[in-house]
Amino acid sequence: MKPPLKLGKIWESLHTSYWFIPTLMAISAVVLAFGMITVDHRLGEGLIKKLSWIYTGGPDGARAVLSTIAGSMIAVSGTVFSITVVALTLASSQFGPRLLRNFMQDTGNQIVLGTFIATFIYCLLILRTVRGDDYQIFIPQISVTVALILALLSIGVLIYFIHHAAESIQADVVIADVSNDLNDGIARLFPEKLGRKITHQIEDHFSDLPVNFEEKTCLICSRQSGYIQLIDEDKLLKIAKSHDLIIQILHRPGYFIIKGKELVRVYPDYSVNKSLKKKINQVFLVGRQRSQQQDVEFSVNQLVEIASRALSPGINDPFTAIRCIDRLCEGLCNFVEREIPSPYRYDEDKKLRVIANPVTFKSMINLAFNPIRQYVSSSVAVRIRLLEALAEIASHTHNQEDREILMTQAKMIHQDGLEDLSAEQDHQEIHEHYLTVLKTLN
Repeated sequence: MKPPLKLGKIWESLHTSYWFIPTLMAISAVVLAFGMITVDHRLGEGLIKKLSWIYTGGPDGARAVLSTIAGSMIAVSGTVFSITVVALTLASSQFGPRLLRNFMQDTGNQIVLGTFIATFIYCLLILRTVRGDDYQIFIPQISVTVALILALLSIGVLIYFIHHAAESIQADVVIADVSNDLNDGIARLFPEKLGRKITHQIEDHFSDLPVNFEEKTCLICSRQSGYIQLIDEDKLLKIAKSHDLIIQILHRPGYFIIKGKELVRVYPDYSVNKSLKKKINQVFLVGRQRSQQQDVEFSVNQLVEIASRALSPGINDPFTAIRCIDRLCEGLCNFVEREIPSPYRYDEDKKLRVIANPVTFKSMINLAFNPIRQYVSSSVAVRIRLLEALAEIASHTHNQEDREILMTQAKMIHQDGLEDLSAEQDHQEIHEHYLTVLKTLN
């Protein structure tokens, strides 16, 4: 993998861990402790005379202050960890285990934990330097003052954590965070906008394929099982050019590949050897879970999972499902305004080298609406919101093909509503919103 993709994946792994930021803060506390001790040795007496608010107690008092702060910080750290585990448990049961990743990458929680640990380590390191009557007396008064400041800061951080923990498990906040990830992914992977009055026709590149492409391709299989997290298309393009190949990617990021299953097709087949198979496998980063870096469908799945759980008989929370539909509608309106790059990749000599497997508008619509439509059961409000969302998305479409995809979804929602509901008034409401979708599409 090229460095930017590798670094992006490493950063994502570090960002979703609970040890990285606390470790950095703990190291900073060690550096700060040794730095403040040096300041006390060189500038202590002079600063005390100039600054009246610096700690001026004796060695016993300094030890008591530092010991109290250190003991309280480690106790509070245990409390913070317990609250975090409870929040993760609630999130897993309410929103689904896939959403735990969003809580794990919460920088605020990591900084809170790091603050208490850093203050604890700082106080321990300063405590060991306090010397009383049995030795040459040394009281790191500036360092003790800094410890008191850190203790006050930790109290403020604790207040923030209590508020943040209560806020972060609210359904609206979780849904909004996932929606932001979806919109960020769309903007990152599809940066070019179509514009409302511009129609875009994807150029037909089939004429660039060799006549015997189907007969003379060789399948290269995956060497491991897992989710495709990243594909380095630039590196794959270089491999294809250097070996004079055409490589067709069979699966996009987010797909679960089984060891031995076809990964790509390579033309011509006689150029394939063991070394080439190894190089092409290295272009694909396969892991234990899906990643947001190149997988825009991942965030859609998360919103759909929250909505599906909300519509389950055990929870029966249609309002949460409606919130998810609102956010899906926002993301899909954003997506349909974007220009989907051509799957055909060319080198500098205008020769076809790579055929990608892009995300399509149809796949996004089906991924977002089909599961919710199938789980919606007897909720009239959710069916109506689905139709309203389709009407809103329809107002952002630019070609007839996209409108036909929306039309198919509207027909299925309308038909399911008439079959599942018995009240005539419910039928009428759903039919009225269905007519609104048709009017918008036409």
